[in-house]
Amino acid sequence: MPKIVTFGEIMLRLSPPGFERLLQSPTFVATFGGGEANVAVSLAHFGLDSTYVTALPPHGMGDAVIRALRGEGVRTDCIVRSGSRLGVYYTEAGASQRASTVIYDRANSAVSEMQPDAVNWAEIFEGVAWFHVTGITPALGANGTEGTRRSIAAARAAGARVSVDLNYRKKLWTSTQAQEVMKPLMRDVDVVIANEEDLQTVLGVEVAGADVTGGHLDVEGFRQAAETVTREFGPRMVAITLRESLSASDNGWSAVLWDADTGILHRSQRYEVRLVDRIGGGDSFAAGLIYGLVTGRPAEAALRFAVAASALKQTIPGDFNRVSVAEVDLLAGGDASGRVQR
Repeated sequence: MPKIVTFGEIMLRLSPPGFERLLQSPTFVATFGGGEANVAVSLAHFGLDSTYVTALPPHGMGDAVIRALRGEGVRTDCIVRSGSRLGVYYTEAGASQRASTVIYDRANSAVSEMQPDAVNWAEIFEGVAWFHVTGITPALGANGTEGTRRSIAAARAAGARVSVDLNYRKKLWTSTQAQEVMKPLMRDVDVVIANEEDLQTVLGVEVAGADVTGGHLDVEGFRQAAETVTREFGPRMVAITLRESLSASDNGWSAVLWDADTGILHRSQRYEVRLVDRIGGGDSFAAGLIYGLVTGRPAEAALRFAVAASALKQTIPGDFNRVSVAEVDLLAGGDASGRVQR
C-alpha cells in the first residue's frame, strides 16, 4: 500500500445552515477542513496509507481535530502539539446568482507559528511514495514558507514524488509574494495542479482564451500554458482544472493533464455539477490524481478518476470527500445517472 504524506493547516469551519447568510439564524455547523488535510482524508478513503503533518494547539480543539482525522482513517502521529489557537474560517454557501463567500480568521494559528525544524522530515519520508503540499502553507508567513521548502527538499531526497497545488489565496498574500516564493520550488516538483488563475498569479503564466465567468474555455490555451510551465520551471506533469462558472449552483467541471514525457495533453470527461458544496473540489481532484498515478494507472485513466472523484465531492457538504474507489470508478466509467443503488 503506497504511503502518502501531506503537510499544511487544518481549520475549524463554521457555516450557517443550508443556504442561509452568515448569522441569519444564531447557528453554525462546525466541521474541520483545509487543503492538504482534505487530500489526506480522500486518500485514506481510497485505501492508501495517508499521513498528515501539521501543528495543533495542545487543548480540546486540537484534540477534536485529531479525533476527526483518525475517524477518517488518517494517520496523526506526525502532528506537532504547539501554539495556542486553531485557525477558523467562515463560509457561506452561494446559490444561483449569489456567490459563495469565505472569511478567514487564521492569524497566529498554531501551524503559522510551527518552527520549520519542529519535525524530523527525513524520518517522516522514510518509505513514502508521494508528498503533497499547496501554495496555502507558504502564504501563512515565514515559518510556513521555510517549512514548505524543507519538506519538499526532504521528500525529493527520499525519492518521493512531489505534487503542489498552487492554490492561490488573495486574502493571504499578493501575486508578487506568491511568485517570489513558489517559482523556485518548482524545480523539485513532479506534478503541478492549478486552475487558470493560479497559473497566472503564482507562476506568471498567461492562459490565452480563458473566460471562466462566461463559461468558455479554450483548451489550446491551456496546452500552451502547461508547456510553458514544463519548459520554464521543470515539472513533468501539469494538471489544470476547468471550472465553467455558469452560476453559484451549476458548474461545468473537467480538467486537462499535460504529460511532458509523452507530449500528450489529456482531456477528461466533462460533468455538469449541481453544487452542494464546492469547497474541497480542487483538493479532491488532487487526491484522485495522486491515487491514480501512485497506483500505476495510465495518465488518462488517472485524470478521469480525478475528475470523477472531484465531481462527487461537490455533491457532499463539508470539506472532506467521503467516497470510495468503487464509487469513483463507477462514475468515471460512464454511470452518471444518479439512480438509486440497490
